Amino acid sequence: MEYIVSARKYRPTTFDSVVGQSALTTTLKNAVKSGKLAHAFLFCGPRGVGKTTCARIFAKTINCEHPTPDGEACDECESCRSFNEQRSLNIFELDAASNNGVEHIKLLIEQTRVPPVLGHYKVFIIDEVHMLSPAAFNAFLKTLEEPPSYVIFILATTEKHKILPTIISRCQIYDFERMDVPHIVAHLKMVADKEGISYEEEALTVIAEKADGGMRDALSIFDQCASFCRGSLTYDKVTENLNVLDSEYFFKLIDLSLDNKIADMMVLLNSVISHGFDGGQLINGLAKHVRNVLMARDPVTLPLLEVSDRQREKYAEQAKRCPVRFLYKALRFCNQCDTSYRQSSNKRLLVELTLIEIGQATQEDTPGSGRSPRRLKTLFRNLVASSHHQPASQVAGTARRQQIAPQAVAQTTATPQPETLSISTRPVESSQPTAQPHISMPKLNFSKISVSFKSLQESKDARKATAEPEITNKEEKKLFAQEDLVREWTAMCGRMPQQMAGLAARLRHITPQITDYPNIELVVDNQTLLEQVNRIKGRIRSTMALALHNGNINFNTRLAKAEEVKPILTKKEIFDEMRKENPAIEQLRTSLDLEMT
Repeated sequence: MEYIVSARKYRPTTFDSVVGQSALTTTLKNAVKSGKLAHAFLFCGPRGVGKTTCARIFAKTINCEHPTPDGEACDECESCRSFNEQRSLNIFELDAASNNGVEHIKLLIEQTRVPPVLGHYKVFIIDEVHMLSPAAFNAFLKTLEEPPSYVIFILATTEKHKILPTIISRCQIYDFERMDVPHIVAHLKMVADKEGISYEEEALTVIAEKADGGMRDALSIFDQCASFCRGSLTYDKVTENLNVLDSEYFFKLIDLSLDNKIADMMVLLNSVISHGFDGGQLINGLAKHVRNVLMARDPVTLPLLEVSDRQREKYAEQAKRCPVRFLYKALRFCNQCDTSYRQSSNKRLLVELTLIEIGQATQEDTPGSGRSPRRLKTLFRNLVASSHHQPASQVAGTARRQQIAPQAVAQTTATPQPETLSISTRPVESSQPTAQPHISMPKLNFSKISVSFKSLQESKDARKATAEPEITNKEEKKLFAQEDLVREWTAMCGRMPQQMAGLAARLRHITPQITDYPNIELVVDNQTLLEQVNRIKGRIRSTMALALHNGNINFNTRLAKAEEVKPILTKKEIFDEMRKENPAIEQLRTSLDLEMT
């Protein structure tokens, strides 16, 4: 007996047997019952969802001599029998992929002039109609718009966007949907029962997911797996035959990530790769798995999982143990890896780094973990926070509430007294110990000095008593680039206290430049601002050293030369400059009737 593949053997012959397209089949049956038939139909949708099948059932039904009350063909009249035996003279099928020229369309138009011998309509089914050439489309327009009363055209395509709008406007459009997994699994169960094939529901679910919404693909894969499994479809055999990663790998990866077992995750990755799977497959599968776990957290979204009931329970169980923030991070890491995978020269290392990030996602962010940027309390903010209960000399001298003993300041001996400063800068060494400045403490009324930087600028003696903060991370020598410097500079300006808002705004317009690494140069456009920057240069250096993880940086400041001073432009002035350099911008503004506000 001749073997017939399941996709042909179990092809639907009635509207009721069509799977997953109930809305469309109901509409077509109602049109048959009412007799209100359009002269042209356009069936569009993905491959293998029933477009050509529905076209054939529709053509058979409208020519049936005794249709049933619910709009189905009787399968007993001469017209139905001739159709079932593939000898009907009223139904013509044209493959536009191989017959896409003007001469083929002219031949079709000639055939429309002959009325049907048996039945009511001559039906022309044109499959893959988007493959017609533009000339063929244009030759088809007039006939498609005003065909003879006994002619009906049914056009089928998978790429609706390639069809001319003039063709689409002349047709009734029916959009076919992708088959969902439950519908495919139910149909495969019916086929397996009729063929006497035993199965596991998880195995049929894997086949349905592999089919990607196409019933024809699902039946083809079903036949392939049935041959491999010798009539017994099991989950293990199906995944082996289709080269699909077992979902257990993903469940194990998430469990290991929650326990921060990075080493075990690396061993599992090596096992996956040793079985012939690509790292990209693992990342894509893991991203889909994490998405399913996220959907399983809420009973409302649980039905969105296109898996078997047993798998749905496993997802719901794992979702209870997974924090939402961990799932969001894991999805972001997988998406970043998938984006960079093709361009990566070391793909395995990229996958390993992604798994390490996922495995550390549940750990607490500590200042030394290196996974998240430290929130640095700048010296400026500490200064203001401590200024409410410290003298001005202490405020100006340290950002960690350091104190300089008044006796030590007043003394002029060659040997300095021990200090408690954690951030300080040693005074310039001199061979003459008596050269150190002598500050008489009684002359400074600390109770009247304001705690703000404004008072420090007004008090020359207080500035002299201010010691430059010491770099506490001199052992750090992390490399940094110009963009890192600019980023941290901007962040520092944004963290400066409200009392220094004016200075912070001016510092944002200064772009520090790396001159001789790790030396940094600040070019200031006026003398007043230069003096203000010099007063806090030590604190700037300490803050940037912590932010850039490099204790060897040094800031040099200088006054800008005349040719280096650039005017600060407003947004309107910037736009005017752009219009002068690029006339297309002005044309765009004029065409859209835009105005600068």
